[in-house]
Amino acid sequence: MLVIIGYLAVLLSVFGGFAMAGGHLAALLQPIELLMIGGAATGSFFVGNNGKAIKATLKALPTLLKGSKYTKALYMELMTLQFEILSKVRKEGLMSIEGDIERPDESPIFGKYPSILSDHHIIEFMTDYLRLMVSGNMDAFQIENLMDNEIETHHAEGEVPVHCIAKLGDAMPAFGIVAAVMGVVHTMASVGLPPAELGLLIADALVGTFLGILLAYGFVGPLSTLLEQKLHESSKVFQCVKVTLLASLNGYAPALAVEFGRKVLFSTERPSFLELEEHIKQSKSK
Repeated sequence: MLVIIGYLAVLLSVFGGFAMAGGHLAALLQPIELLMIGGAATGSFFVGNNGKAIKATLKALPTLLKGSKYTKALYMELMTLQFEILSKVRKEGLMSIEGDIERPDESPIFGKYPSILSDHHIIEFMTDYLRLMVSGNMDAFQIENLMDNEIETHHAEGEVPVHCIAKLGDAMPAFGIVAAVMGVVHTMASVGLPPAELGLLIADALVGTFLGILLAYGFVGPLSTLLEQKLHESSKVFQCVKVTLLASLNGYAPALAVEFGRKVLFSTERPSFLELEEHIKQSKSK
């Protein structure tokens, strides 16, 4: 929604200001210039990226129109879920959660938190490392190193669409210049026309440069920034799980382990200690 509002603000500011200054909006309607810029940009996108990068970028674009799912409510569910699992481990031993982590869809504990259960990335990350804890063959240092490597891999994969869109935005002004140069070539080839007609041709050519810059900094470039922000948000949830499980491995009680995880969250989504405590108490009473 914010993307659409932002785009409307860009259009109204630029074209509205041009109209208020006495400009004729019809002069900016140059479909051939748009065809040159858009077609060249699309072609360069396919040339400069492999199939995996193209697929990842196209998959990421629709998410830009949605709000963030990583809210305070989601994190409270995540930490409450971890508290329940770690409490069960502390009371009944690691082997008691084997059925829960092997079949989380059928687990009564995971079933209480549908928002977390519906995200297979979080579930897979959590259950994989709980499974390693159950195996008992790895110490906290080894598991931490493995977690860091997996989070780094996740971040590297998430950066692919960011770089693809950023490079596309960087190319837009250059393609605008190409369209403008083509317009100038056409103008020079029509030098025998009356001055008034030549002026129109030159104006049409300059629209190419204008469109290239507008598309780069008003439309395409901001998308890469938004994708990068969403990537950081998606990585934070893994860090929360990581810190909580490592604290438990190092012998901290479930309540303290969850507090470790709470502390790594961004301040905008981080619940207070009392909010989380109250949420855990309510979960216990269900």
